Amino acid sequence: MKTNFLKTICILLASTCAISMNAQTVSYFENLTLSPDTFSDGASQPLGTYFSSGNAEFYSFYDTSFGGFWGGGFVYTNMTDSATAGFGNQYSARTGIGFYGSANYAIGKQDAIVRLTGDAAGKAVSGLYVTNSTYAYLSMKDGDAFAKQFGSPNDANGISDGTNGEDWFLLTIYNWHNGALSGDSVNFHLADFRDSNNAQDYIVKTWEWIDLTSLGNVDSLQFKLTSSDVGSFGMNTPAFFCVDNFTTTDASVGIFESSLPKNTFSIYPNPSTDFITISLENLVNEETAIQIFDVTGKLVANETFTTGKQQISIVDLKSGLYRTVVSSKNFSATGNFLKQ
Repeated sequence: MKTNFLKTICILLASTCAISMNAQTVSYFENLTLSPDTFSDGASQPLGTYFSSGNAEFYSFYDTSFGGFWGGGFVYTNMTDSATAGFGNQYSARTGIGFYGSANYAIGKQDAIVRLTGDAAGKAVSGLYVTNSTYAYLSMKDGDAFAKQFGSPNDANGISDGTNGEDWFLLTIYNWHNGALSGDSVNFHLADFRDSNNAQDYIVKTWEWIDLTSLGNVDSLQFKLTSSDVGSFGMNTPAFFCVDNFTTTDASVGIFESSLPKNTFSIYPNPSTDFITISLENLVNEETAIQIFDVTGKLVANETFTTGKQQISIVDLKSGLYRTVVSSKNFSATGNFLKQ
């Protein structure tokens, strides 16, 4: 959960909703219009709608009963309240802002669904950034009328709950492909107090990357939340999570297969100020292209090499995050690095 280097920088993202770079598209949600400190919960299109960003559709359900309320799926928001506890503040991220200082992001509920569209449909997903909502974070941190304080051996009523404070809040992402639920899933703990060393306990309060490439080809994704804090009516922990920079590869899994062993692509040092080294182990006499893109999708470097390592100067690049794409006749891979 170490993302300290992200705390040192704040880069304003481009206003475009998606950046395509060598078969990748990022859903930034910046294409969705909102007034400052507001949200869109689907009330204008009740009983089921979706919003689009990048090559993905994020489904939402607004329930018209009891005066109307957000019933499920996703909302998009730019709310900044990271301090107010309770259900009345369910549309804010604990970060108070989108990933990398962007305004807009999305918040999902239990069983929220994302459907891939366009060039991404039926293909691999690179991943996404997630964090806790303010509502869920403060509920776990301090407890409330329904949910326990994580790390405490007692429930919200002060009665021993049998967990000995070994609490957890888990996001599980499932893959649907060709109309069937795949057996593959990816787990990510939004909070985890199970380590015997209490110093390792955490509740996520920064944007964290989840790699989804292991899910293979995807038509849609379903998000489920589980918690150690369960009562008579189900999970007590508020079932909310936040999403930003949902990234599709726009390519089938097979395009990334290679005769090279896995995990042989690396970029170092990372972060860096002057030079980076691109390393591809076992690459011998095969011409490989290196392309570097900034956060707006602009190509800022384009080189080739035929040996296992290539050093590239980044002295002239502005500080920020860059995506590197390496590709040859038999291999393709991407990675990020930070220029300080």
